[in-house]
Amino acid sequence: MLRIEKLTKAFGQNVAVDAANVEVDKPQMIGIIGRSGAGKSTLLRMLNRLTDHTSGAIHFEGQEITALKGAAKREWQSQCAMIFQQFNLVPRMDVVSNVLHGTLNRRSTLATLFNLYPTEDIHRAIDILDRLGIAEHAPKRAEALSGGQQQRVAIARALMQNPRIILADEPIASLDPMNAQVVMQALRRIHEEDGRMVIANLHTLDTARRYCDRVIGMRAGRIVFDADPSKLTTSMAREIYGAGAEFSESATSTEIETLDATEKAKMEAEAYV
Repeated sequence: MLRIEKLTKAFGQNVAVDAANVEVDKPQMIGIIGRSGAGKSTLLRMLNRLTDHTSGAIHFEGQEITALKGAAKREWQSQCAMIFQQFNLVPRMDVVSNVLHGTLNRRSTLATLFNLYPTEDIHRAIDILDRLGIAEHAPKRAEALSGGQQQRVAIARALMQNPRIILADEPIASLDPMNAQVVMQALRRIHEEDGRMVIANLHTLDTARRYCDRVIGMRAGRIVFDADPSKLTTSMAREIYGAGAEFSESATSTEIETLDATEKAKMEAEAYV
């Protein structure tokens, strides 16, 4: 379904992604982990063609994505929706209009200029918001919503494109643990119910294990791990992150129970002192 072959991106002497090879034969939810600068975001941006590759190739269902230009490239980008860490919404615009922006690729310049949308698109946007549990916020300005709600609006906008693949670049990095779980559950449901491929850059191991079918680990631009989440041991995580014995998963956990246990241990230690 998706094949990445020796995909490389160099910025001068710096190689951000180094000969990456990935094969996906069916829709999966894939988590990509690694420290900052490992090449995770660059890999997603090449998949979406926001960034051009230096060498190698990307194929999706037999079509070479890296060779697309013009209208064909824009069509691929509509099939490969992108969700960003900072939401990329229009803050002063109402929520439903932000969601409707997912249809811009198939609307005329005149319709876009006057903000005209077909009734069926408006109904579909509200249905998607309802599916994500935020339909009551449709008339509000995006800036009035919490971070977790804004990220769900961004997911709704991606779904308006009716994409084959959803790419999420650190979708929960700026969220608190409770909202992070809500957003990850939403992405997981979309994968399971719609049969869509979801590829997400993640910064916590417990999130990758809990929600993903497959985990890819990157270090210094290279893929050093690609397996079932059950094989993502602490020792393997140390290798991916280039960390020593001081490495602690609980420090970056999004699991409420883990956070509670860590806080309790901290309080007990302070009481003892």
